[in-house]
Amino acid sequence: MHNYCAYKPRSPTVEGMSLPDPSSAGAAMRVLAHPLRSRLLAQLRVHGPASASDLARDLGTNSGATSYHLRQLAEVGLIRDSNTSKGRRRVWQATDNPSADLGLDRDDAIDEDEKTVAQWLSLDYLDHFCDRAKSWVSQRDEWPAAWQVAGLEDHLVQVSGEQLTALRAELVEVLQRYRRVGQGNPAAKRVVIYTCAIPLDAPPRTG
Repeated sequence: MHNYCAYKPRSPTVEGMSLPDPSSAGAAMRVLAHPLRSRLLAQLRVHGPASASDLARDLGTNSGATSYHLRQLAEVGLIRDSNTSKGRRRVWQATDNPSADLGLDRDDAIDEDEKTVAQWLSLDYLDHFCDRAKSWVSQRDEWPAAWQVAGLEDHLVQVSGEQLTALRAELVEVLQRYRRVGQGNPAAKRVVIYTCAIPLDAPPRTG
């Protein structure tokens, strides 16, 4: 699950992962707030373990710079060694934690730097989403009819803030139920499902 389309100020869930120590959340967000690092993490989450050379080739970057940024991600616990490395070839994988977030849903104050970083991550994530959506639109006709149901849609609902929280919780529950339902089925494909609840009305007046 990936959730940083909105900042309120709740933290992003970066490709469904988090830090094991919430006190390090701010540091992790600052490390992740870099275009290449966010793409490296997404690549590892979607395509599995890879070396710096593999990632540099796939993303069209320099392998030396890629190694540096991978180490930065590892220092804050977003990725780790896959234990499949051989010799000097180090293979990285994303940290396994599909349910938590970066930990800014905590009670202590959120500073302005964290707000700025969270906003950057949200906008970067939207760019990443647009790339995926455009790729699907351009390739849609190449897929069998059964897969044509995939794509973008929107549903208008009228809810209170508390009801919106409950709605999102129910959606997450359904998605978790389907997370591995196709495992072992050769006809199954990985599908990414985005949820992004956005109010249409003007914000309430304060003061």
